Amino acid sequence: MSQADYEIQDAADGATLRLTGDWTTTALGRLPQRLKSDLDGRRVDGVDTADLGRFDTAGALALVQASGGRLPKSAWKGRPEAGRIYKMIEALERKSAPAPKRPDMLTRSFGKIGRGVYDFGTEAMLSLAFLGRLMTAVVEAARHPGDIRWPAWVSQAERSGLDAIPIVMMTNFFIGAVVAFIGVDLLTDFGAQVFAVQLIGVAMFREFAVVIASVLLAGRSSSSFAAEIGSMRMNQEVDAMQVMGVNPFQALVVPRLAALVVMLPLLTFLGMLGGLFGGLIVCWSSLNLGPAFFFQRLVEDGTMAQHMMVGLVKAPVFALVIAAIGCRQGMSVAGDVESLGRRVTAAVVQAIFAIILLDAIFALVFLELDI
Repeated sequence: MSQADYEIQDAADGATLRLTGDWTTTALGRLPQRLKSDLDGRRVDGVDTADLGRFDTAGALALVQASGGRLPKSAWKGRPEAGRIYKMIEALERKSAPAPKRPDMLTRSFGKIGRGVYDFGTEAMLSLAFLGRLMTAVVEAARHPGDIRWPAWVSQAERSGLDAIPIVMMTNFFIGAVVAFIGVDLLTDFGAQVFAVQLIGVAMFREFAVVIASVLLAGRSSSSFAAEIGSMRMNQEVDAMQVMGVNPFQALVVPRLAALVVMLPLLTFLGMLGGLFGGLIVCWSSLNLGPAFFFQRLVEDGTMAQHMMVGLVKAPVFALVIAAIGCRQGMSVAGDVESLGRRVTAAVVQAIFAIILLDAIFALVFLELDI
């Protein structure tokens, strides 16, 4: 194989392009760019193919693009087979559509915003449809308790609730310790370090216990729900249920929803105990406030029971949202693994966002009600 090359011979009546070597895919190299630069502004009236070796579509395309398809037909008398290849490529290049013009940055930005708004509206409509089917399934389960799949409920309660007790209590233990460290450090400057006990109680009862437990379940259970139901969607098991006359919402969604509604208040209460224990350890070590004094201060404060109820009231609402989002994303999985990954990620992100948003709404409501 000889490397492709060329020579341009200028004359008074026009230039002649002399081709040498093999004009093939492997022999061209960077020659097309150089040829296009040399032929820019020149009129080629003839082609010398006496020293031309092999010739394929890559060589023809290089000539067409460099000359703009203006080589004379009589130039290929010595190599008619090369002329046929050149003619075919020239016709295809002439008929091919030009590359679409890329929109400017402003248009692309508005287009991205428009697609985002459209996707948001689509997701909202699908979520409302899912909510309607879920409410129908819950009503049917309440009307026909004998059709409830109790083993599935118990299994989901164990996996979603009981198995999460260690991580929930451990996380809240460290949160309570952090709140205690900050409270003791700040209140000591004012000589009011004894009020660190009330600070720990209010923080854990009212906010941290339920939020931390909900966020952990959002990452643990919501993603699990989306992955499990999504895998069943990929394997067409949900379609098989419908063919057999089994309502997928009754079999898959309602048990998970009920399990979280029952277990999250329990996890919230245990998280409160874990946070109090963490704060107790810090107060005992830093302020020498023993357990008896610690719990006496909590009991004597008449608002602690109210703060605890505020936290426990939030738990079932958060549980409904976490379970519904996880199951809804699982039901929306398409037939590929990429869709499953996107839906699992969306389930976690949306659940955590919904928890924070609902917690802010609850705070405003309780503030207006002076609770």
